[in-house]
Amino acid sequence: MRTYLMLVLVMAFWGSAFASSKIAVQAIPHEVAASLRFAIGAVILLVMHTVLSRHRVSRRDLGKVAGLGMLGVFGYNMFFFFALSLAPSSDGSVIVPVLTPVITVAVTAVTGRQRLSTRVMLGLATAVAGAVVFFAGIPAGGSGRLVGDLLFLGAAGCWVAYTICGAPLLKRLPAFTVTTFASTAGAIALALVAIPSFGDVHWAGLTAGFWVNQLYLAALPTALAYVMYYAAIREVGPATAASAMFLVPVFGLACSWLLVDESITPVQAVGSACMLLGAWLATVRRTTVRAGWEEAALPPPSSQYT
Repeated sequence: MRTYLMLVLVMAFWGSAFASSKIAVQAIPHEVAASLRFAIGAVILLVMHTVLSRHRVSRRDLGKVAGLGMLGVFGYNMFFFFALSLAPSSDGSVIVPVLTPVITVAVTAVTGRQRLSTRVMLGLATAVAGAVVFFAGIPAGGSGRLVGDLLFLGAAGCWVAYTICGAPLLKRLPAFTVTTFASTAGAIALALVAIPSFGDVHWAGLTAGFWVNQLYLAALPTALAYVMYYAAIREVGPATAASAMFLVPVFGLACSWLLVDESITPVQAVGSACMLLGAWLATVRRTTVRAGWEEAALPPPSSQYT
């Protein structure tokens, strides 16, 4: 029971990160917001990794891990934070966590890594139809919101690439190690891009609440949640743990409403329900006796959605 409660807490952290990140981009440029979050988060992860793991990365793997950081941290968050500057966080809390596993299944099927059963094909079709309805439900005149939602879709695509490209490394390196060093590489790249925008920030005018929010984002959704997720996987297995990802939109929408007074339209709600149903059909199925990440068609535990 304690493990399942821990999983719910992890999903609450990840869901809340959408609204908390929206608060950040309302105060500073999106490039700086992404850089601050992951600079602090990378430091926390490095400290935690030194204490809890101390696993070393060989020179052969270091470049590959850095490349993953460019996809899953730098690329993902450039899309993600730019999207937050244009679209509601409530949109992102649905698009990213729901469509990421769906896109993953579709890509693995196209590349021949997975066979499409009738259930999976029905799920993919339902999710795509839901996405069409969701985008069609954007209010009239919301061209900026449409661009933002498409950027959220780009963020999901970056995470799919990170997940698939990282699979070979996860066979010989701990997921915690890959995430820590990939996050560090991505944080460095984000900082380099953000440097020109640092001068646009009125640092003295940033409130204590802003910094508390940044520390929350870095410490809980970015660092602590990963460790808790890995601990849960050891207890209940990857399939059960990954299935909990479908709680992220619930917490994300709730936090968007409570913290930044955002919501999705009724038409988007219908599209969200279809996407969620399609994602469940396409990704959640009976586990098998085979070991490893083949227990389910969901991404491995190095995945994040915020």
